[in-house]
Amino acid sequence: MSTFGVLAELPSPWVGLGLTALFLGLAFVGARLWLWSTATLAALWFCGASLWLWLPILPVLLILNAPPLRQSLISARLLRLIRARNLLPAISDTERIAIEAGNVWVDKELFSGKPDLRRLSREPYPELTERERAFLAGPVEEVCRMTRDWEVSQRRDLPTEVWDYLKAQRFFGMIIPEQYGGLGFSALAHGAVVQKLSSRSMPLAITVMVPNSLGPAELLLHFGTEAQRKHYLPRLAVGAEVPCFALTEPGAGSDAGSMTSHGVLFENERGELCIRLNWEKRYITLAAVSTVLGLAFQLHDPDQLLGRGRNLGITCALIPTGTEGVELGMRHDPLGIPFYNCPTRGVDVVVPVDAIIGGIEGAGHGWKMLMECLAAGRGISLPGTSTGGAKLVARVAGAYAAVRKQFGLSIGRFEGIEEPLARIGGVTWLLEAARRYTCGALDAGNKPPVVTAIAKLSFTELYRGVINDGMDILGGAAISRGPRNLLGNAYIGTPISITVEGANILTRTMIIFGQGAIRCHAFAFEEIEAAAKDDLPRFDAALFGHLGQVVRNQVRAALLSVSRGLLALPPIRGATARYYRKLAWASASFATMADLAMGAFGGDLKRKEKLTGRFADVFSWMYLAAAGLRRFEADGRRAEDLPFLHWSMQLAFQRIHEAMQGLYRNFDVPVLGGLLRGPVALWGRLNPIGSPPSDRLGSKVARTLQTAGAVRDRLTDGIFVPQGEEEHLATLENALLLHWQADAVAQKLKAAVRGQRIPKGPPEVTLAKAVEAGVLSHEECELLRTAERARTDAITVDSFSLEDYFASAVEPESAPEDRAVTSSTP
Repeated sequence: MSTFGVLAELPSPWVGLGLTALFLGLAFVGARLWLWSTATLAALWFCGASLWLWLPILPVLLILNAPPLRQSLISARLLRLIRARNLLPAISDTERIAIEAGNVWVDKELFSGKPDLRRLSREPYPELTERERAFLAGPVEEVCRMTRDWEVSQRRDLPTEVWDYLKAQRFFGMIIPEQYGGLGFSALAHGAVVQKLSSRSMPLAITVMVPNSLGPAELLLHFGTEAQRKHYLPRLAVGAEVPCFALTEPGAGSDAGSMTSHGVLFENERGELCIRLNWEKRYITLAAVSTVLGLAFQLHDPDQLLGRGRNLGITCALIPTGTEGVELGMRHDPLGIPFYNCPTRGVDVVVPVDAIIGGIEGAGHGWKMLMECLAAGRGISLPGTSTGGAKLVARVAGAYAAVRKQFGLSIGRFEGIEEPLARIGGVTWLLEAARRYTCGALDAGNKPPVVTAIAKLSFTELYRGVINDGMDILGGAAISRGPRNLLGNAYIGTPISITVEGANILTRTMIIFGQGAIRCHAFAFEEIEAAAKDDLPRFDAALFGHLGQVVRNQVRAALLSVSRGLLALPPIRGATARYYRKLAWASASFATMADLAMGAFGGDLKRKEKLTGRFADVFSWMYLAAAGLRRFEADGRRAEDLPFLHWSMQLAFQRIHEAMQGLYRNFDVPVLGGLLRGPVALWGRLNPIGSPPSDRLGSKVARTLQTAGAVRDRLTDGIFVPQGEEEHLATLENALLLHWQADAVAQKLKAAVRGQRIPKGPPEVTLAKAVEAGVLSHEECELLRTAERARTDAITVDSFSLEDYFASAVEPESAPEDRAVTSSTP
């Protein structure tokens, strides 16, 4: 008897189950259309279907598998309907440039609903070169020693010797290749330098960061003429030229298209092609001390001297700041953090057309230049400062929690302190994972704008939480300003990183998902472009590819949810396997909801910013989870890192769960919205993809931060840890070391007091009695005294005489007599 004959003898329920499993399996793996059709025909034959069932199915399968028929009978009609009713979003030229900038990377995998987990686990995770490590251990260490953050805040600038040292050691030329006199560092090294500097002084880090991020050097490297590179890059590398880049205006921040700064092409009396520029810019870092100003402006050619129309668009040019009409010299005061952030104006500034970056060919291409550079730059500098800041908080808060005592115990032993300590430790571990993962992509030649937008948003927001937790733990020691305060200035300056390089509200609600939904989706951009160009074959291929993906992801989301991810195959066994399965589950659920949103709202989705913000949250936490999993493997799967791995992964999937629940509750579409708010949301609550890290796990992370040793050192590796009695971080570190050295002796003394071997009294009396009773040796007694002196020193805060405190204050004006304060009666 044939196989089909045997199967035909099976009871019909088993046949039904078998066919259901077959088709679910095809959907789960994303089988091609021809395989679906073959399976359908086989099922009909196997089940002995009647002619009346074959007749309607065969033509449908024929049409679906014959592209010319499918296009004429299905796709053409849909295309006409979409174009007639504008159902797909129109993409402006500026939006298209932003979308097409850079490339996609693992973000496309995460968006797909069926990510290649093996690829995610094997992406480059780079190491620094010997030359880069030598620079960090040499010039970077030295400039940190030269800089005192409190002194910088008081004098409102870096010391002159620090400026000179930065220039001499080519700090401003980290991204400039060696052939032009720069250091030619990798993205990883660039970020590591900024990370270390930020752990010492924010103004120091920003001063170095800006010339190496979006600005003249970066633009020249990618778009400048060779003559421009040879002239400017060697001078920028050694600080002979100090750059700034002017983009933001009073009326044009995130909306660069509304820029009013403009330049007009004209021929001077010698027949030379020139540009007359007028601008008003603000928030321009280093402008007041710059010698060359990169300027973004709208270029107009009223006489069509270039023959390319009258309005050429956004253009970038380099303007020597000594040029007549350039106005500098003012500065903003960003929360009292003393880095140069300034307004600048230009009134009838005339420069040759060669000032355009890229020469005449670069005219009108400024927006593309900016988007291409920003696609990489957002993944380096701010992630570096945020990670450096988080590592400093972890080191400071952990040590302080151990040495600060209340009620006779280290405050770090109280669960109320353990909770924020755990957040600090887990987030710090995750930030370093994502920093290196992102830099690995950049150093491999990728420029993924969606990933770097995720990095900018996630790093700065997570650091904001870390610094807030650190301030809470240190309490009065964190709010009392002075040279001993290790966190105050960083806390005050935190909103700066939230605001720059794309404000976080904009990045979350408009860029990450808004750009990602088009760029990272396998078919969305193709559908939009094909519809706009009335390209039927292209539209047909994208449409049916998209429909196949929708079916696949809906089935994957359902089956992975029911199985809690067990149907996904992790690329690695062990501690990370369950999290890879959850990542596959999260991706399928995310992709399903993304397709539902795009189908339900169409072009209006970009205005549903509360929804797109939640989509961005899911997308961001999937990326952070992938980075954390990659770090654990790259670091050698260390057992001592398991608490950090588990804590950060559980946090990531908890946040994904919360964002998905927010999507279900707020998906306001008839019928579908009710299903999502009702049974789907209920199932999600009963079967969550993630839940918060446990208290016990948090305690393990918190204890690590308070324990001097290799694990704590690795967690905070890469920051500046000063030496010397005048350095308060060194004082705190010394107190922590003595705390643990004396811990066993302190426990012995407490046991003797509890056992009434010696009476309880003032510390010195108790110590003397302990030595007299033979409980402690003279050496142990002295160790306790030394540890106590160090502890007292470590928790001491700054205070000032009234004379010193008011010495730097501005003298108040005398109040006019008619405004003098007087007492009055009702």
